[in-house]
Amino acid sequence: MEKMETAVVVSNDNKNDNPYETIDAIKKAGFQNVFIQWYDKDWKVPQEEQLRYIREQGLNVIFAHLGYQNINNLWIEEETGMVGRYKKDLDEMKKHHILMVIMHLTSKTQAPMYGETGLKRVKEICDYAKELGIKVAFENTKIKGYLDYVLEHIHNDNVGICFDAGHCHAHFEDEFNWDLFQDRIFAVHLHDNDGTEDQHLLPFDGTVPWEKDIEKLVSANYEGYITLEIAYHRDYTKMPITEFYEKGYALAEELREMFEKQRDLTKKEYRKTREIKREK
Repeated sequence: MEKMETAVVVSNDNKNDNPYETIDAIKKAGFQNVFIQWYDKDWKVPQEEQLRYIREQGLNVIFAHLGYQNINNLWIEEETGMVGRYKKDLDEMKKHHILMVIMHLTSKTQAPMYGETGLKRVKEICDYAKELGIKVAFENTKIKGYLDYVLEHIHNDNVGICFDAGHCHAHFEDEFNWDLFQDRIFAVHLHDNDGTEDQHLLPFDGTVPWEKDIEKLVSANYEGYITLEIAYHRDYTKMPITEFYEKGYALAEELREMFEKQRDLTKKEYRKTREIKREK
């Protein structure tokens, strides 16, 4: 993708709005790309209806975020039907022409230790996704180790990660194994917080080190969408929802410009290094 594009989440369970209002506000703000949450729960507006309305408005769905209810069961010895559940989700994605999904590997702050049993299940899910032509991007959540373990053992070209800037800041104090995930970052979730908890604030309303994260993402050769995972809640509800997404769009464009500048800088530094090597 020569010019990086912006995208935003369609939040499905926000008590301060409904999906129709959200989608209309996103469209009006200028976004052309969205991602949808595809969780195992009863929404006030069914997921298929949300998807229909999104596409009716001419918006492009870049990926779906699959549910993570009971996801820790991936790592226990007992069979809990997790593989079948995610294969069903993948079948639905194929039917709806959504060719990338975001998945968690754990939830909350504790989970059973990762190991061979869970890895085999994850591998089966990823292999099935590959058969369907779907990419799987695992998200960095609250517990270290699981993402590294899976990516070190599964080398399918359809398997990568979704870098969540808010999670990295609030849960890991901005520590991340960038070297391991070089060339394997398929997607991003960009949102802010004050470092104490996951708050899904607009960029620059918290303390996420955006310049550092963007530098690292560019160094890891990320060239995908600039994707906001923001929520219309807290003090934001003092402004109309249309104004919230207009502000989000302007900030997404600001982040995109930061990415482009960093990409140009990285290219210049690369050319300079090659010139020095040739001179030697």
